[in-house]
Amino acid sequence: MMFSKVLVAEDMDDINKGIYNTLVNLGVANIHQVQYCDDAYLKFKKALLEQDPYELLITDMSFKSDHRKQQLTTGEELIKKLRVEAPHLKVIIYSIEDRLQKVRMLVNQHQINAYVCKGRRGLVELSKAVYAISDNQLYLSPEVKNALNPNNDLEIDEYDIQLLTQLALGLSQDEISNHFTKHNISPSSLSSIEKRLNKLRIQFKANNAIHLVAIAKDLGLL
Repeated sequence: MMFSKVLVAEDMDDINKGIYNTLVNLGVANIHQVQYCDDAYLKFKKALLEQDPYELLITDMSFKSDHRKQQLTTGEELIKKLRVEAPHLKVIIYSIEDRLQKVRMLVNQHQINAYVCKGRRGLVELSKAVYAISDNQLYLSPEVKNALNPNNDLEIDEYDIQLLTQLALGLSQDEISNHFTKHNISPSSLSSIEKRLNKLRIQFKANNAIHLVAIAKDLGLL
């Protein structure tokens, strides 16, 4: 059965229009759109109090900061908060982000129901996702469909992703240590970073740091 009440969190006007038109074409009668995660949470709470809850949330992952100070600054933070209060809420992420490891984490840790990548066929894939999850099926768009493939079941966490990201930016181990210390990312000691990078090189069978970054990019981790 198609959803009757949907909340959309997206900060770009043109993308919001595309999502709205897609939902209208699918027969969704009640569509509410916001451009801030805090506003999405307030609308969600208000709907709960009125005993007329949303059935589906469609949200981007990243939101540009502006003059308004926000408590919830990302789609992931919004989903994490809503999952506590509404574990059965259906969630679609509609984002330009296409890292397989990130998608896998969102499915496994936050129980999202669909992940759709923005692009030329993004709205077509969004329609497919809405149909799929209305039938209680998980949906991943083609760009990230291998996120749950057992062959991509790598034992790495968000810390490793941050470490690889800084390495890809050309930072030395000393510079990464300073960066982690500055941003309160732990562990940040040089010895800890050296040990973690050695572990990743062995795990990915990389010859050196450049090779390690290349493999991580090929796997969709960066």
